[in-house]
Amino acid sequence: MSATPLPPLMQPPAPPGADSAAALPPPPGTDMTGICFRDQLWLNTYPLDRNLVFDYFALSPFYDITCNNESLRSRQIHPLDMSQLTKMTGTEYLLTDVMEPHLFVIRKQRRENPEKSTAMLAYYILDGSIYQAPQLCNVFASRISRAMHHISKAFTAASSKLEKIGNVETESDAAASESKTQKEAIDMKELKRIDHILSSLKRRLPAAPPPPPFPEGYVPPASEQEKAPDDKLSSEALPTQVDPIIDQGPAKRPRFQ
Repeated sequence: MSATPLPPLMQPPAPPGADSAAALPPPPGTDMTGICFRDQLWLNTYPLDRNLVFDYFALSPFYDITCNNESLRSRQIHPLDMSQLTKMTGTEYLLTDVMEPHLFVIRKQRRENPEKSTAMLAYYILDGSIYQAPQLCNVFASRISRAMHHISKAFTAASSKLEKIGNVETESDAAASESKTQKEAIDMKELKRIDHILSSLKRRLPAAPPPPPFPEGYVPPASEQEKAPDDKLSSEALPTQVDPIIDQGPAKRPRFQ
């Protein structure tokens, strides 16, 4: 038994004028810098030079069909003929710079009289690819935004490194203070231990004997003569002792006649 085919789904009716609007290319806007146009078939068929470059540009969505150049094309006149464009008013395209066959610069401008025109936009054809040149204010805004991004990134990296350095310094200071405390505690223990040893040795050893007296005829230096009177009294109070080795009287030398 064969299945009964389902009827096709009914599509909603298209609004009036939708087919004609879809057939026409979108109108060129003021900001189309994100669009790139390239027709490789046309480039393989025709050479890209100053005579045919405008015909190639007319295929792109950047082209405004209401310009004066299109009016000249409809009358079989070259669209870049300046002798004819200066006699007209309105929007027009002008070929400003040429480096065949790689670079072509086209400027869109509004002409008010044969001597006065106002630039609107600029387009360039680079190796067959058509781009819209960004406006100067957009270039400055992009450069400033990029610079601010890098500056903000640099400050973020610097602040993170400073935080790490502060944490390391805090940890090192804490470790240094702890080691210093431990070192001081160890030094105090050693100091008490040495004092205890010295005091025990002092108790075991007898008192030191008094110093020997000066030999007869010895004159002490000036520094010793300027001592306090207490020192003199203490030295005089001590009993005089004679050293049998040092005090042996004047030397006896033979006299030769």
